[in-house]
Amino acid sequence: MMDNNKPIFPELNADDSGATEIESLCMNCHSNGITRLLLTKIPFYKDVIVMSFSCDECGFHNNELQSGAPVSEKGIRVHLKVVEPRDLNRQVVKSDYTAVKIPELDLEISSQSQKGEITTVEGIIDRVIKGLNQDQIVRRISHPEEAEKIDNFIERLKALKDLKDPFNLIVEDISGNSFIENPFAPQVDKNCKIEYFSRDKEQNHQVGIFTQDEIVENEDSAILKPIQEGEFPLENFEGEILQFHTNCPGCNAPCETNMKMTNIPHFKEVIIMATVCDVCGLRTNEVKSGGGIEPKGLHIEIDVNGKEDFSRDVLKSETCDLSIPQLDLEVGPNALGGRFTTVEGLITAVRDQLSDRKNSHIFGDSINKDSKENFEKFLKKFDEILEGKLPITIVMDDPAGNSYVQSLSEADQPDEYLRITHYERSFEQNEELGLNQMKTENYE
Repeated sequence: MMDNNKPIFPELNADDSGATEIESLCMNCHSNGITRLLLTKIPFYKDVIVMSFSCDECGFHNNELQSGAPVSEKGIRVHLKVVEPRDLNRQVVKSDYTAVKIPELDLEISSQSQKGEITTVEGIIDRVIKGLNQDQIVRRISHPEEAEKIDNFIERLKALKDLKDPFNLIVEDISGNSFIENPFAPQVDKNCKIEYFSRDKEQNHQVGIFTQDEIVENEDSAILKPIQEGEFPLENFEGEILQFHTNCPGCNAPCETNMKMTNIPHFKEVIIMATVCDVCGLRTNEVKSGGGIEPKGLHIEIDVNGKEDFSRDVLKSETCDLSIPQLDLEVGPNALGGRFTTVEGLITAVRDQLSDRKNSHIFGDSINKDSKENFEKFLKKFDEILEGKLPITIVMDDPAGNSYVQSLSEADQPDEYLRITHYERSFEQNEELGLNQMKTENYE
């Protein structure tokens, strides 16, 4: 029986592995072997399920690793330009659903053709070379012309590692669980571009996501019935605190989430959600817009010159990018999520997330001494900002238009330290918000 006081995915512990053993069929000799399951958390990565099978009869064994983390709301596309040897050593996290492309060679490794792994850019190239070399001895005898073409292609792959010419590596993951290391973190990575995209219907089915209409065939006999229009009027939710069961985003243990709809003066209605986990102690607060996507995007700049500027109310939506030019720092929308706080609270949240050693890729075992010292100096700049010694400008860019910053003027118009502009979204921004897909579906 599982201990309710322990996380479902605990940290690695040599004294207590927590592995579960199950007797199962050997696919090699059809005798009974042993499968061992271990649910654990890999530092600086995510929750995983480690599976190991061994058969004493024939000696067959097999190991496999699967993600235990939920599928992200959006897919991710990472475009890296490889220009120097350091780029070849960048860590790459690939899930089962990751497709890898190198346009210069017209090379594509399709999704679900390889198991998830933690590797490097050079490791990806070496794995392709190894796969192509696997049957070359036989192929040179039976199909010499094809073998020669493959040999030439292998030489082109090896030439990539010499970096005589820069090349591009594109990692696209519909599950959103892939990652390429930024060796300049927390500064902006100029050679790497990250995009988030909404999955289409077929991609949702690939990762096991189906709409309620697709699951429910017979509405009368369904356990989960669709909510009918007008069945729960909006007025019924205003002022009420709703509670529902969920899983902790930290340890995946069952917990409760409280949800309340509230109105921000001079802005709109928002939904505030708070989760407290009794197992690992994690507390999260998240804010989502209750009014849908605005017709135009929103660009906000706030000058923070001293402690008096820290009291402004700030709503950062889950689609809002945040940057601080003076620190050469950019924070994507998924890093902080949606939150309603103050300018001081926003700066503190950025600092705390950067210094979170449990969940950050920055504090890996392989980090060198100079990089660690530079990062510690970077974190000290946040102390100077919070003490009012270092003026900064906070730039918020929200293509959905659902972010807000309080004005300190009496007329509630932007004051001298607050600049707000609206803009037309690009095609790519509409695609990230799922608007292009919605238009296509409506047209069909």
